[in-house]
Amino acid sequence: MRIFIAGGSGAVGSRLVPLLVAAGHDVTGTARSDDGIGRIRAAGGRGVIMDGTDEASIRRAVLEAQPEVLVHQLTSLSGKFDFKRFDETFAVTNAMRTRGTDALIAAAREAGTGRVIVQSYTGWTNEHTGSRVKTEADPLDPNTVPSARKALAAIAHAEQATVAAGGLALRFGNFYGPGQSLGEGGQMLESVRRRQVPIVGDGAGVWSFCHIDDAAAATVAAVTHGASGVYNIVDDEPAAVAEWLPELARAIGAKPPMRVPAWVARTMIGEFGVSWMTTARGSSNAKAKAELGWRPRYASWREGFREGLGTGLGAA
Repeated sequence: MRIFIAGGSGAVGSRLVPLLVAAGHDVTGTARSDDGIGRIRAAGGRGVIMDGTDEASIRRAVLEAQPEVLVHQLTSLSGKFDFKRFDETFAVTNAMRTRGTDALIAAAREAGTGRVIVQSYTGWTNEHTGSRVKTEADPLDPNTVPSARKALAAIAHAEQATVAAGGLALRFGNFYGPGQSLGEGGQMLESVRRRQVPIVGDGAGVWSFCHIDDAAAATVAAVTHGASGVYNIVDDEPAAVAEWLPELARAIGAKPPMRVPAWVARTMIGEFGVSWMTTARGSSNAKAKAELGWRPRYASWREGFREGLGTGLGAA
């Protein structure tokens, strides 16, 4: 099939291109620079320059490619996160999830594209009350902290627009692996190594993880499987921060994380960071397994942290 990947040089897109080419598809990927185009071409795809926040640029790229399947993997998440100003950190990504999603869906409709797959997210977006693990049938958090409301609204918009257009929204869990913040040389991993990521309060916030290669594999599965709807793409073991953070430190040979009271942490990472570390809920992958025919290579972050963070990082 002819497959168009918006964000073909990004975290997931760069892994998708060679997988889809190897499966015999004709792949067009977008990038924002010549370097990105070069990486797409080296992987066997056709690269085009596209601005993921500009409707005219999006329309031109999609109509030229005339894809049968469109995959939206556009984000702008490089750099340091400011948890106190979360919406500001995510401003460009929010635009890509709202105006960018609308423009991609409109262009796909004009091009006669039959299938649309859009990247979403699951984690802090879940309602922070009730069951420890949420399914796709559970609502998004109606009481998210003010500093993250625009980001949550953008995620909700991308999902609603995608499903309304008959597409699939893939909610990826917290990424880890090579090239990620939680991966070899990444910002978060280095912070854990320096004991700069503490367990906040009781550390009861539940996180769901997804290795970056498992995210790509799930997207490949969604090209040919699954009805329109939302799917959680996470591993099999949601875990509290107090459980996974010490294991991560152990896997990379770092000292155990320190513990910090919530009131102290609030001055450093704001209300958003504290809520994520203490009251977040995890996500179930049962629907994706049943309907996409997908299984994560790393069924648990435990083995993923030991083996999948990057060259030379795993414990013996």
